[in-house]
Amino acid sequence: MELLQTILVFLFVLLILVSIHEWGHFIVARWCGVKVQRFSVGFGKPFCRFYDKHGTEFAIAPIPLGGYVKMLDASDEHLLAEDKNKTFDSRKTWQKVAILLAGPGANFILAVLVFWWLAMQTAVLPSPVVGSVEPETPAAYAGMEAGQQILAVDGIATPSRADVYERLTYRLGETGSILLTVKYPGESDLTYDMALSVEKWLRGVEAPNPIEGLGLTFYRPEILMSLRGIVEGSAAEQAGMQAGDKILQTDGQSFDSWAAWTDYIKAHPNQSVEVIIERDQKRLTLQATPSSDRDDSGRLIGRLGVYPDQAPWQDEMLITRKLAFMPAFSKAIDDTWSNSVMVLVSVKKLFLGEISTKNLSGPIGIAKVAGDSARAGLQYYLHFMAVLSVYLGVFNLLPIPILDGGRIVFCLAEGLRGQPLSDKIKLMSMQFGLALMAVVMVLAFYNDILRL
Repeated sequence: MELLQTILVFLFVLLILVSIHEWGHFIVARWCGVKVQRFSVGFGKPFCRFYDKHGTEFAIAPIPLGGYVKMLDASDEHLLAEDKNKTFDSRKTWQKVAILLAGPGANFILAVLVFWWLAMQTAVLPSPVVGSVEPETPAAYAGMEAGQQILAVDGIATPSRADVYERLTYRLGETGSILLTVKYPGESDLTYDMALSVEKWLRGVEAPNPIEGLGLTFYRPEILMSLRGIVEGSAAEQAGMQAGDKILQTDGQSFDSWAAWTDYIKAHPNQSVEVIIERDQKRLTLQATPSSDRDDSGRLIGRLGVYPDQAPWQDEMLITRKLAFMPAFSKAIDDTWSNSVMVLVSVKKLFLGEISTKNLSGPIGIAKVAGDSARAGLQYYLHFMAVLSVYLGVFNLLPIPILDGGRIVFCLAEGLRGQPLSDKIKLMSMQFGLALMAVVMVLAFYNDILRL
């Protein structure tokens, strides 16, 4: 059921983004007097199609990994004499560029609208307060301490944890100093600048976590020894454990933290353990046999299938954000811009080897994120859609033949020369673009499969 939900929410967001992208090309082509022959969402033989009064075929095809708008081309052997002035090739250079820019532009507009709506919603977010500092890490060497609130990274304000994460991501793979502006709790005006020295920071690491990479963890309320929930069909349910139970002892041992208790359970896969719990002010003794699983390193570990309770958040550790109409619009523009820059910075770092190619994700990885965001709630799903829309827009503007950006380069070159590029140059460029995209897609699929 979860797999089906993941596939459906991924296909839905892809359908929206591809349709918006192609609609951008389509509508500007129409405005520029170009005849559009086909508007297709998906590739392959269409299984659904209809025609409008202009003779444009609107189609849905079975391979949902993109789409295209087919415009009338001067090289079409069936081109009618009265349609010669309706081809893409017959348009002025600025019109061609406008048509090609319109697809990515539509993605950016969608992202701004979604970010705008999200910024006007009430959001209660945890403040970027340091929970702990690991010894012998950049944060420890810089003198950072638990309780400090991170106000800015490299001079850019970071009111939320997501902002800190984003700003630090810009520095992945680099050597130098990361400047954190911090303050202590209760000190509203006094701030400190701390320089954290890094060298080839997290270079080559798969799925790098920049917070942990500095030796930091954010504050979280204490995890209690009582149970918030039980996984259906788990070893805990089979043992009779229930939400609300408090763990007192296991195999005669008491544990002072949830982490210590889970470490004990992990160390006993397929082995019966005696768990003493408190339920409704009564002590009960249960026998449970943790099921076996493997962690990221392949080590066999035990799992009971329980979720812990957490102490409530303190008010001073939370920030409430809801922006008015125009400030929300300004933030939407900023969010769209920062995500666009992030894509370009990431591409640069990939080519320079500052970020591992293991971090490339294909449709499988994107589908998983889509499913996770949908299960987290509507706002998370819409945020994912907006970010993916930005990525799609920027990616299509890269100057790679077969992408919109590559075609724009062709149009500008032809405009400067005053004549079309030779078919040989176009063919060789397209072959190069196809080969490059094939390599990227194979690598992305390979990474997705390895993660599975």
